[in-house]
Amino acid sequence: MKTPLMLLTLLVPAILVAQGQRIGYVNSAKIFEELPEAREAQKRLEAFSKPVQDTLANMQKELQTRYEEYQKKEALMTDAGKRTAQQELQDLQVKARDYAQQKDQELSKHRETVLAPLKEKILKAIERVAKSEKYNFVFDQNEQINILLYADTKDDLTNRVLDNLKRGK
Repeated sequence: MKTPLMLLTLLVPAILVAQGQRIGYVNSAKIFEELPEAREAQKRLEAFSKPVQDTLANMQKELQTRYEEYQKKEALMTDAGKRTAQQELQDLQVKARDYAQQKDQELSKHRETVLAPLKEKILKAIERVAKSEKYNFVFDQNEQINILLYADTKDDLTNRVLDNLKRGK
């Protein structure tokens, strides 16, 4: 017995065809890769995150060095000395984790600030292409998103959107 969801899945394409609906798709990852402004934004994001990555690497290196020193000296340490050294290691670990969490939030906010105008520009270009070519729906299909299970390549609007963006409309 067919469920209502299965029936709906089977009927929707037939209804769209009967009504003359046009459906297209884009590869947003390809658009971001090929759009010069997106490449520039990626460079800015990398430049912003590099000092954070370097600091985290230094913190991890310091933690590793201190841990190795502790292991070498552990057999000769008193119980109080061991507890103190272990607490110091734990404090360093917490400090590194807290720093990473704080910077991750900052990087996320910065990423959104940098990419929001580009996303808006790309969406507007998709809308312009869809309207000018009379598409009713446009999906995204790329490496991260795969909502579209099948598509005829003649309905791929990616290059037309890129052309639209590069012409600066």
